[in-house]
Amino acid sequence: MKPQIVTFLIKCPDQKGIIAKLTHFFFQEGFNIISSQQYTNSESKKFFMRIRCASDATVLLSKEQLHERFSRLAQAYQITWSVDFGRKKQKVAILVSHTSHNLYDLLHRNKEGKLNCEVAMVVSNHEKLKPIADMFGIPFYYRPVTKETKETQEAELIRLFDEQGIDLLVMARYMQILSSGFIKHFENRIINIHHSFLPAFQGANPYKRAYERGVKLIGATAHYATEDLDEGPIIEQGVERVTHESTPNSLKKIGADIETLVLARAVNSHLNNQIIVDGNKAIVFPETGE
Repeated sequence: MKPQIVTFLIKCPDQKGIIAKLTHFFFQEGFNIISSQQYTNSESKKFFMRIRCASDATVLLSKEQLHERFSRLAQAYQITWSVDFGRKKQKVAILVSHTSHNLYDLLHRNKEGKLNCEVAMVVSNHEKLKPIADMFGIPFYYRPVTKETKETQEAELIRLFDEQGIDLLVMARYMQILSSGFIKHFENRIINIHHSFLPAFQGANPYKRAYERGVKLIGATAHYATEDLDEGPIIEQGVERVTHESTPNSLKKIGADIETLVLARAVNSHLNNQIIVDGNKAIVFPETGE
């Protein structure tokens, strides 16, 4: 019988002995700690932990039992927590409009086994990128949208994603502003790539405005989507030096390469349960080579 693997994400007020209390709990329940990462924010007096454990094969707790027992500890120490049992790959939907580089990169990485997920579908408000989804054998859903049909289209998407059991939405340059109701329905489960090093050059045409400002660095930002446009918790960022000789087109080409890497890293961090959202900040623990 295979051991049970669990990953806990924990945040609580910082307090003396909290690490000892947590590790003792897992010892008592028959778990062997595979990796433990922790961080204390001295400004907010908050403690964050990612702990990954394997059970003794002879002591397998049900999800309900583990939830019940850890909940008692959580209540005593004001712990907010989540647990992943690692028994199934998360199902991902990729949302796109016209631009192909992020979509192609994610599908290629997934095909090569570099993303631990099942890409269940590609959804677009245009038909242009259907051949890429077809190339990788991924179902493509065309859902056009106008200002007048936005509410209906979003309701259709919510039904589609819920029916298919989608765990994560990736906006790979999906050029639509999502409603607050849609975002709340998938809170902390929508990752967006912004082709700018936020908070600089928010909105459309950032490379043109970067060129006009004569910037010496350009970049990309992956973040969770929130009601405040382009201001959600930042998961990953990347930058590249440029010079006065750069043109809007050359900046766009460099930026596209940065986008693909930044978005892939952000998606990977989410899939591997490396992220704890705290207010408008994302605590991202590094990979441990698991």
